[in-house]
Parts: sequence; C-alpha cells; structure tokens
Amino acid sequence: MEGQLDSLDVLDARQFQIVVKRLADSLSYGTDHSRFLGSGIEYVQSRPYLPGDSVRSIDWRVTARTGRVFVKEYESPKRMPVYMMIDTSASMTVSSVRQSKYAAALFLAGGLALACLERVSPVGVIGAGSGRLRIRPSLSKTQVMEWLLRMRRFRYDEETCLGERLGEITPSLGHRVLLIVLSDLHDPSALGALKEFGQRHDCAVLQLQDPAELDLRGTGLMRAREAETGREFWTHGRRSHVDQGNVERTLRRAGIDHLVIRTDRPYVHSVRHFFESRGLLSRGAR
Repeated sequence: MEGQLDSLDVLDARQFQIVVKRLADSLSYGTDHSRFLGSGIEYVQSRPYLPGDSVRSIDWRVTARTGRVFVKEYESPKRMPVYMMIDTSASMTVSSVRQSKYAAALFLAGGLALACLERVSPVGVIGAGSGRLRIRPSLSKTQVMEWLLRMRRFRYDEETCLGERLGEITPSLGHRVLLIVLSDLHDPSALGALKEFGQRHDCAVLQLQDPAELDLRGTGLMRAREAETGREFWTHGRRSHVDQGNVERTLRRAGIDHLVIRTDRPYVHSVRHFFESRGLLSRGAR
C-alpha cells in the first residue's frame, strides 16, 4: 500500500522543491564555507611569508610564537562524496503530529544535499528500507531533485533494513566518504553496523523521534502493533521503543556524531549548529 508524503500537508512538486531550497539556504546561512558543508580545502603546513601572499592566509598563532610572519598552506579543493541514507521503513511514516519522521528526514536530506552541491561535494542516496534504492554520488542538482521527488512516494508496510544496508555498502566504498543517516533507529542491528562503518568512514546520525514514542501520558498497559511487521505485542505507555541511553553511549564511544530531532519542535537551527560546530562535511575531503 502506497501513500503520499505527509497527507496533512500535501505539496505539489514545485512547492516541494521551493521548501527544500529554502531549507538549504537556512542550513548554509552565515556559515564559513571552509568549515561547514566542506569546501574540501585541507590545511597542510605553515611557511614563512613571501611578498604577494594574502594577509588572510597569515597563521597568527605561529606568527605570535616565532616573532616572524607565517602563512598557512592548503591542499587544493577535492570533491568529497556524501551519502544520505534515508530510512524508508513504515515506522518512519507513522506520526502523532503534523509532520512525520519520514517527511522531516526527506526535507532535511534534500536541504543538506543542495547545500553540499553548492560546495562542489557530490551527493548520493541510499534507501534503508526493504526497497533497493541506491543512487551513486552526483554533482547534478537536477538528479538530486529527481530522487527527492521520487521518494515522496512511500509504503506503509516497508520493513527497516538499516543494519543490512550499512553492511552491504561498507565493502564497496573504496575511498573515505561521509555518510549521513536519517532514521528513527528502530532496527536492532543498526548500532553494531554503524560502529563498524565508523571505523572506516565518517558518519553522522540524525535520529528522528515522534513525541508519542517517548511518552503516552495517561496510558498504562496496552496492546500495540508494530508498523513494519504487523506483529502485535503488549507494552506500557511510558516505555520507549528505543533504548536511548544505549544509543547515545554506543554512538559516542564509536566517535559517531549524533543529533536527536523531534518532529514536534523546530529543528533547522539545531541541525545548522550541529554541522557547523563539528565541521562534519569537511572531514570526508581528507
């Protein structure tokens, strides 16, 4: 069974593209291109100043320490491949608020992808559901928009395969890449796969949360049905589906950057700060 993205706020193709482009502008606003969404320029060394060198390249720290003027040298820009792994499983489409986790993930992936392309970083996409969606990195904005519009269609019965997809792509990546995972992390095998992936590549996890997953106030013991498998089970209204403490500890120990995004709260500012403060997308250019 298929459905349109976010039935409470249906956008046509043109409106959808406008929203994604505005999000890309918001994520890029006021940021230094050499640090945010990676220009691919990497510091190599400092050397003595020569006539004609730009004042902007002066290494003030070394200059103050030695008493002589030094300038920084950088490697030439490199194309940095960035993959967006988007969880397309059924649990992402279930929502207790206006915007579902899947809708938020798709808008964020589109905004980040366009911001990457502005910095000449090729972008690819991988579906983390039972569908076999995989698009190789490209510098084409047209192609990015094509896969975004394609992914507006989803299934309500799709299972999560996040751990499986991570295991599949890891051996096929010859060069270091940055992977941005957008998921609710309902796949029990995901954490182990993320740890292994993080040993070879850079990785950032944007974990989407619906408020109903955290606490159904006033609800005691109840019977529930798992969205992806249809399996029925008994649970308590105050019990979280995901062991959040374990998620945070595991990702922190693995050196994987992690941000929780609640769909009932504004998140653009926190996402912009998350990438800017860590210089995340510049790591993959090494």
